[in-house]
Amino acid sequence: MNEDWKNNPRLSGIDPEKLSMLQGLAQQGTGKSPSDLLPFLMQAASQGKNTGLRFNDQEISAILEVIKAGKSPAEAAKIDRIVSMMKMIK
Repeated sequence: MNEDWKNNPRLSGIDPEKLSMLQGLAQQGTGKSPSDLLPFLMQAASQGKNTGLRFNDQEISAILEVIKAGKSPAEAAKIDRIVSMMKMIK
């Protein structure tokens, strides 16, 4: 997976350690089915809390904007649905 996304100006204020952790998650999540993706993300969020890496609302918003850039409307909507489900479970 290309790491150029980490150089997006929208992410300039985010700790590089957090961005590296996200890169690792992206690599681990590649190829997972939608039914496997939500449990994977929930486990990743739990591990992040255990290691002390927490993302504030602005960081999350910026990351989601970068992830959705260049995606089709259907793919962007799918990302939004996953985020909504995670918020409900949280």
